[in-house]
Amino acid sequence: MKRLILTAALAGFAIQPVLAHRFWIIPSTSVLSGEKPWVCFDAAVSNDLFFPNHFAPAVEDFTVTGPEGGTAEKHNGCVGKYRTTFDVQLEKTGTYRVATVRSLLFARWQEDGETQSWRGSHERVDEVKDKPDVQLMDSRSRVECFVTSGEPTTPKPSGEGLELVFGSTHPNDLYAGETATFTLHNGGKPAAGVEITVIKGNDRFRNEDGEITVTTAEDGTFSFEWPEAGRYWLYAAVEGKGPEVAGMPTKGRSVYTATFEVLPQ
Repeated sequence: MKRLILTAALAGFAIQPVLAHRFWIIPSTSVLSGEKPWVCFDAAVSNDLFFPNHFAPAVEDFTVTGPEGGTAEKHNGCVGKYRTTFDVQLEKTGTYRVATVRSLLFARWQEDGETQSWRGSHERVDEVKDKPDVQLMDSRSRVECFVTSGEPTTPKPSGEGLELVFGSTHPNDLYAGETATFTLHNGGKPAAGVEITVIKGNDRFRNEDGEITVTTAEDGTFSFEWPEAGRYWLYAAVEGKGPEVAGMPTKGRSVYTATFEVLPQ
């Protein structure tokens, strides 16, 4: 039987293993040419990679960032039972980032002998900051993919949470048998010692995930070889001290997920 990937659940702010439903977004193609081409995107949360079978995210959760940093429009958005789809016209030459970024605050405290919990935006912390012995967790996540029309450009990092920074390897210039080198940042700084998991899609047809696991170096870099052509899912997570919120300490958790299209030689 395939090994199930484990992730962390918020349970008393202790890390408990649970079955992960994998969040992903994939383009109909990642490299395009021609004048103002169109791309269709599929997104879902599912047990099997790139087979929607659990939950469909909202279209408005996704932002399309163009080569010059502006926002591109989404068209024909549709949310089904298990899958979300929308189209984007690439009106400018270069590389686009399609992502959903979430930042939430979780709180737990004891009241009248019972454990109470809350979640909301950082701006709503006043609702819970005076609760007795309240504990806070700052949770950030990013799920994204990249597409390029014509000449590629380098996506700029946001400096928030976990994210990949691209240098020698471009996210839309990937080929089977070649080595990719990326850099992982957390809050705009290199993230050292973080485990990276890479899994090829269509895992429902395999007994084993066939995952690739590497660890980032001191400067946040990591490298691995693409074993074959196809679509791949990359995952990383870090936990530790979070930022102060309303003068209170928090525990922090940041998750990064991306999908890549690897072409044959």
